[in-house]
Amino acid sequence: MDRGRSETDKVSSRVGLLGGTFDPIHLGHLRAAEETAEELGLDKVYLLPTGSPPHKSGGPWASFQHRLQMVRLGVGGNPVLEPLDLEGRRPGLSYSIDTLREVTRSLGNGTELYFIVGLDAFMKLDTWKEYPRLFEYAHFVIIPRPGSQPAGVRQVLSKAGLDIREEPGAEFQVLPTGKGVALRSCTSMDISSTRIRDLVRAGKSIRYLVPEAVRRYIEEKGLYTIDGNH
Repeated sequence: MDRGRSETDKVSSRVGLLGGTFDPIHLGHLRAAEETAEELGLDKVYLLPTGSPPHKSGGPWASFQHRLQMVRLGVGGNPVLEPLDLEGRRPGLSYSIDTLREVTRSLGNGTELYFIVGLDAFMKLDTWKEYPRLFEYAHFVIIPRPGSQPAGVRQVLSKAGLDIREEPGAEFQVLPTGKGVALRSCTSMDISSTRIRDLVRAGKSIRYLVPEAVRRYIEEKGLYTIDGNH
């Protein structure tokens, strides 16, 4: 994101936002971002490591700067995927509604935002700060986990006071806010950051679960070991 760009310079575009602790980022995260960008014709997908996530206890294990650097390394030279340090620059807990407001202000109203979220996180949406207002800022792209059942999405929306308007052949199911919600399956990669950390602590290989540059960084910095540098 070009923070120095003025409001008048901004052009209309389709931008995805994929947040997460990325502790560490792995191939499942990157593949989901890549496939979503390609399928929806997104100009950019920003990957946002969370600062202090309000819904997780006992973590993140690695510092924000380590996690941001691993995202940079994981993205490599991909022209569509880009890390964004927004939540690390904001003090206090990291709330999605604040992130969406800030990104909207920065990119301008001409940009269509697509908020990419896992199904498990979406099903807990009613615990998020000001969750009904999230749908005023972005379309939602929901990614089911391997083996999960994508039921209950309509109930989550109803609790937010929103009803889906069915439009035959539409890419997204439309909400009263004018934003849409869609389920999008990605290549099944049953990888979790928790499992990766467990393997590192056990002294086992994480090769082919994370990008090689990320694997080397974790090893070099001693991350996720019992006495590792966080």
